[in-house]
Amino acid sequence: MKTRAQIYEREAAALLRDISMYHVLTEGQLLRLHPGKEKKVKNLLAYLVRQNRVWLVNDFYCAAQDSLENMDRGLFAAVWVLADFIGQLEYHSAGDYPVKIIFFADGEVYEIIHAAQGKEVLLSHVLADPGEQPSRYLVLVDDPAQITELLIPNVNGYCTVSPNGDVSYYRKE
Repeated sequence: MKTRAQIYEREAAALLRDISMYHVLTEGQLLRLHPGKEKKVKNLLAYLVRQNRVWLVNDFYCAAQDSLENMDRGLFAAVWVLADFIGQLEYHSAGDYPVKIIFFADGEVYEIIHAAQGKEVLLSHVLADPGEQPSRYLVLVDDPAQITELLIPNVNGYCTVSPNGDVSYYRKE
């Protein structure tokens, strides 16, 4: 017979992985990343907070007590984009600049890139050479007007994220 700890061990490890990797997440993001497990996720989050394994700061679940102060807003918004693909998701991880998140969905590699306002030329230059096997880029912009300023090959789409986590997608014409 399995103990309660054994039953919840995998889910707790997955929550800890997500919070550790993305540093600052809301309950809504965690629920979207773990669909169909609302009660389990909420109970585990409360338990992890009580155990000081994660910190709840102003309604954000944080990997460290000061994570909210050093929050990467691009990474935070990219998690909402990732959550849109949860049904097809095979694997996901934080990326290295300029990639915020890399993930595999339906056998394809995707990279979510945040194009911060004012960094369009730099980002276009960094991503000008697609490499041997280019990923599919999802470019997260702060404002749809930035899209015309970006010259990046292999862009699958552009998107914005509202403050409440709604993702809107765009294509260049």
